[in-house]
Amino acid sequence: MAALITDRELNLATLARQFLLRRAEVSALDAIEHLAGLQAQAPNPPYLALWARLKNFAAEDLSTLVENRQVVRLVAMRGTVFALSAADAGPFRATVQTIMERDLHTNSTQRAALTGLDLEALAQAGRELVADGPLTQMQMRPILAERFPGHAAEGLAHGVRGLLPMVQVPPRGLWGRSGAPALTTLENWLGTEVSSSPDTDALVLRYLAAFGPASVKDAQAWSGLTRLTEVFERLRPGLITFVNENGTEVFDLPDAPRPTSGTPPVRILAPFDNILLSHADRSRIMDEQYRTRVFTVNGIIKPAILVRGKVVGFATVTPDKETVELGATLFAQQAKTALAAIEKEARSLLKFMHPNIVNREVRFAVAT
Repeated sequence: MAALITDRELNLATLARQFLLRRAEVSALDAIEHLAGLQAQAPNPPYLALWARLKNFAAEDLSTLVENRQVVRLVAMRGTVFALSAADAGPFRATVQTIMERDLHTNSTQRAALTGLDLEALAQAGRELVADGPLTQMQMRPILAERFPGHAAEGLAHGVRGLLPMVQVPPRGLWGRSGAPALTTLENWLGTEVSSSPDTDALVLRYLAAFGPASVKDAQAWSGLTRLTEVFERLRPGLITFVNENGTEVFDLPDAPRPTSGTPPVRILAPFDNILLSHADRSRIMDEQYRTRVFTVNGIIKPAILVRGKVVGFATVTPDKETVELGATLFAQQAKTALAAIEKEARSLLKFMHPNIVNREVRFAVAT
């Protein structure tokens, strides 16, 4: 019979792998690979995620990786834009390609434009469009509409993005610059052939290394893939299993860190932080009663504040010309030591985000 793993032990194990028990002294590239990518539909969250996890992280560390094509931004897990290493981008995208293909047939807004269309011809048209340089979807639309008359231009551009691994090229994703997403194929951007062979076993093992111990449903929630039970069964001989306090079986890598004691430090997470989006059961990191306060109805996920490893509130950063303020909204009153630690972390974050604004304020509010 599998051993029991407590909620606290799950919390500590996940925090350890997420570099949230102590800031890691590794490169930004190594961190991104270890974390199996960073959610990146907005430009800045990957920078804030690394700031919360790495010692001495500087924004230019990641900007340089993006400019040098060592890190790329493309649609991957859950059909969401991720920042992935160049080495991971091809295999990860190939493994979750079924998500994008499913969307082409189920997306209520765009599927009509693709009905009756030769999708391979659309994919080839997409490759040809960006052969001479990246284009935005707005630039693609009129060209595709001329090529495929009778089909909505917006849906055609959406189809290209789903059929092909399309990279959002710089300046999109650069700290302090960004811009509208211009796209080219992953092969064009890297200048080499990339893997098109799915490897679900490898993806699940990478997931466990970054987020385990975890259940089958947890892995499905992170990846967006379904029917992963057979994958876990195939991997079972090489994994270790536990039962959590709800009676659910969770899997892990035998040699992965699973600390049993310790007090996690205060951390302020990034918007859309991976740790909040990578388990079907988020109770190891956040009580369900707080989910709707952190996850908004329009899809925004606020920067969560962790105290003792659990979500206790969220942060809101408001800059102007002379002052930048971080408002810490707490779900319950915290001890003075926790408040002091939150303020210290907040001031450090404000300095990272707005180094040229010298007046930095931290304000607390309790919203029970």
